[in-house]
Amino acid sequence: MNTSNPASTAEAADFESKSSSTRGRSRKYAQVLAVINQAAIEVFAADGPQGATTQAIADKAGLSKAQLHYYIGSKDALYRQVLQDIIDDWISVFGFADEAYGARRVLSDLIRRKMIFSFEQPLRSRIFAAEMMRGAPVLRPMMEVQSKRRTEQAAAVITNWTSQGQMGPVDPVLFLFHLWAVTQFYADHAEQVHFFRGGATADDPKEREYLIAQVTAFLLRGAGVK
Repeated sequence: MNTSNPASTAEAADFESKSSSTRGRSRKYAQVLAVINQAAIEVFAADGPQGATTQAIADKAGLSKAQLHYYIGSKDALYRQVLQDIIDDWISVFGFADEAYGARRVLSDLIRRKMIFSFEQPLRSRIFAAEMMRGAPVLRPMMEVQSKRRTEQAAAVITNWTSQGQMGPVDPVLFLFHLWAVTQFYADHAEQVHFFRGGATADDPKEREYLIAQVTAFLLRGAGVK
C-alpha cells in the first residue's frame, strides 16, 4: 500500500525545483563575474587604473554599464579585487616547497612556476608590475602582512641553504628580487622575446621548455647553487 503523503511529495518537489533554480542562478552569477574579471584585467592592463573606465569594462564584458554595476560596487573596488587575486596567486606561486628537498630542486620548481605564470598570465603580471611602478598605493596595505612574512620565510630558507653550502653567499632578498626580475621579463616583454627569437612563442611547448631551462641555469649558476 502506498503510504506517501501527496502534500509532502509536492512540497519536496517544489523545494528541489527551487534549489535547482538557486544553483542555476549562482552558477550564472559566478560565470558573469568571471567574464567581468577577465574584462577588467584586459582594460586595467591596457589603460591602467586611472585610464580605465567602467564603460570600457562593461563593453569588453558585453554588458551595459547598469548591468556591470549590478555585479560590482565601483571601478576602484574591482581594481582592488584584481590585485588581491594576483597577490593570492603570487603567494601560491612563490610558496617554497619542503626545504629538505634542497636548493636546486626547490628553486628550479619555483622558477618554473613563475615562468609559466608569466607565459600564461602576462596581463595580470603587467598589472602587478605597473602598480609597483606607481609606488604601490593600492598594493602596499595588501602586502604589509602576508607577502612580507612569506618573503622573510623564503629568505630564511635561502640563508639556511647558504650556511649548508648548497648555495653561494648570496643576499637572500636580493636573490629573490633577481629571480623575480628575470622571470617577469617574459611577461612584460613577451613581444620583444617573440621578435628576437625569430617568431618563436611560449605557446610552443619546446620553446617554453627551452626558455625555462635557460633561465633556470642562469639563475642557479649565478647564485652558486651546487
